[in-house]
Amino acid sequence: MFKNANAFGSFSVKSISEAKEFYHKILGLDVTDVPEMEGLLYLNIKDGNRILIYEKPNHTPASFTILNFLVKDIEETVDELTSLGVKFEQYEGEIKTDKKGISRNGPLIAWFKDPAGNIISVIEEK
Repeated sequence: MFKNANAFGSFSVKSISEAKEFYHKILGLDVTDVPEMEGLLYLNIKDGNRILIYEKPNHTPASFTILNFLVKDIEETVDELTSLGVKFEQYEGEIKTDKKGISRNGPLIAWFKDPAGNIISVIEEK
């Protein structure tokens, strides 16, 4: 039924203006307003893909990773984002991260949160 259908992901935030600032200025993504609907944003991702962000008055942060970005060098990416004020999550237990916030058990991955508390990861691409 949906084999040839276009699709897109979406997630909520508590403030569109904070999201626009973070995703554009900190993460360097192309962010555009949705012309037909005030208060919605598109994250324009590589190859013409886009993700819809919408403001939700009673927003609750996702308890799972909403976006995963593949990067060539996780150390460099974590250092650059840290210099821009991004704080990486520290995990103990089954998933354990080092002092930089990088999990080295399996693929190299690090998690951080957007201003709305949604979880994002960077994963070193092999």
